[in-house]
Amino acid sequence: MSPRMEVLVLFYSRTGATAELARQVCRGVESVDGATAKLRTVPPVVTEAEGPAKLVPASGPPYATLEDLAACNGLVLGSPTRFGNMAAPLKHFLDGSGAIWASGRLVGKPAAVFTASQSLHGGQESTLLSMMLPLLHHGMVLAGLPFTEPLLSRTRSGGTPYGASHVAGAQQVAALTDEEKTLAQALGRRVAQLALRLA
Repeated sequence: MSPRMEVLVLFYSRTGATAELARQVCRGVESVDGATAKLRTVPPVVTEAEGPAKLVPASGPPYATLEDLAACNGLVLGSPTRFGNMAAPLKHFLDGSGAIWASGRLVGKPAAVFTASQSLHGGQESTLLSMMLPLLHHGMVLAGLPFTEPLLSRTRSGGTPYGASHVAGAQQVAALTDEEKTLAQALGRRVAQLALRLA
């Protein structure tokens, strides 16, 4: 029996929308025979005045370690939009991955990205592109959502060729539309399939 391909679904979320996208990505990964999803988050960035960061989150998945990142067979990275960029906690985690970069442990592994924003034009595509930059430096093989996914052409909420997304709206609703769920699952499935092919 061949070993299962482990896809790390790594995200940061404040209001729950990005976390829900991450869970849907995991469902897509798990739908592929021979693949398993590993769901992890990153701690918030805190100032010295706030005291040290907690070592364990109050709820949800555990915090990721750099070994989780180095050992994965594929990566799907998620962040809310912050002025058209990834959130600081996720960038802080990636900024600490220099030793993994130097060792080349992520070279040739598939990766994809996802995001959530309050508004339809809230910087989703630039956020997705900003998350791709460190993955390119790590030598990862980037996967998006091709237009062969029919919902990509029909969605009136989230979903881009650069990666899965969610539009929360003015009320900051974390609930995903059916289209957003399906596209997030398709993204996870795509990375899992690529991990199996590239292994």
